[in-house]
Amino acid sequence: MHAPLPQSAQRRNRLQLLLLALMFFGPVVLSFWLYYGAHFQTTRRVNHGELITPARPLPELSLATPAGSPTPAHFLRGKWSLVYVTGERCDGRCRQDLAELRNVRMAMDRERDRVQRVLLGEPPCCAAAELGEVPGDLIVAWLDSRGGRQLLALLPERDAAGRAGRVYVVDPLGNLMMSFAAGADRKGLSKDLEKLLRLSHIG
Repeated sequence: MHAPLPQSAQRRNRLQLLLLALMFFGPVVLSFWLYYGAHFQTTRRVNHGELITPARPLPELSLATPAGSPTPAHFLRGKWSLVYVTGERCDGRCRQDLAELRNVRMAMDRERDRVQRVLLGEPPCCAAAELGEVPGDLIVAWLDSRGGRQLLALLPERDAAGRAGRVYVVDPLGNLMMSFAAGADRKGLSKDLEKLLRLSHIG
């Protein structure tokens, strides 16, 4: 039968186990903390948008489009999505917001292919002629289906007035992460998106 270890040896063993645990789990905890935007409320805010906590997983669903062919069920997967919700038409303000989001995407430089714009509207909205631009990276879909209503129900703002002009950020895993108010400085959106792209290796 072994004699019990001295208290100093027991403390040293516990400390070694703790250090080993920190070596293995510390980076995981830190990356999760950084990725989901936790921040110190000290002298100023680190992020410019409104963090959605916890992040909301969006379902995979296929939506009808003005072009007549449905979106793939995974259209909100694989890239960082800047989602803009409108009504039955895309008016001047909507077109201006889309142009600003295009500029935000282009500002990501070499990382811009990791970002896509998504416009969600109600029919008969959003034909290419109405948008006044070649869609390019822009995905356009309608919300007039059960899947569309399911998607809208997961947004923090439940009515059209609350959603008007807002931009939602969805990560490549389909999690709704951030919301930017109508009229919010797009430089702030660019800075937040740049930080997310830098910290994350998905998408």
